[in-house]
Amino acid sequence: MLKIGDSIPNNPVLDENGNEVRLTDFAGQKLIVYFYPKDNTPGCTNEALDLERVRGELTQAGWKVIGISGDSPASHGGFKLKFNLGFSLLSDPDKALIAAFGAYGEKKNYGKVYLGIIRSTFLIDEQGKVVKVYDKVKTASHGEDVLADIRAGL
Repeated sequence: MLKIGDSIPNNPVLDENGNEVRLTDFAGQKLIVYFYPKDNTPGCTNEALDLERVRGELTQAGWKVIGISGDSPASHGGFKLKFNLGFSLLSDPDKALIAAFGAYGEKKNYGKVYLGIIRSTFLIDEQGKVVKVYDKVKTASHGEDVLADIRAGL
C-alpha cells in the first residue's frame, strides 16, 4: 500500500462517462481518492453517502473527492444517479491502478480468504504526493472522519 510521501501512479482508468482519465489530470488539486469494492452494496453506499454529505465542506477546504472501484462506467453512472453523488467515480476493471496503490489484495470474510479491493482512502496533495492514508475505514462516518482530519490540518 502506498505510504505518506509516495507519488501517485498514473495508470489510465475510465470515468462514469467512459472517458479515459489519469489521476495526474488533476495536478494542482488536492484529492481524496477512495477505493471501494462494489457499487450499490450497503457498506459502499454508506461510504459514498457520507462523503457526499460533507463534499461541500471538503470542496470549500480545497479538496476533490474521487471514488474508484472495478465496476463498469455504466454501473458508476447508475450509482451516481441513484444516490445523487456529485463526485467522480472511476472504473478500473482490470484493477491496475487499484493494485498500484496497494488497494487490491488478500481479504478475509467469514473465515474465507480471497482477493479483492481493500477499502482504503488516500489524501493526495497538489504535487501528487500521498499526505494521509486510511487503511481502516468506518463506512458510515468516513466522510466526517476525513473532514475532521482536514480541519485539524492532517
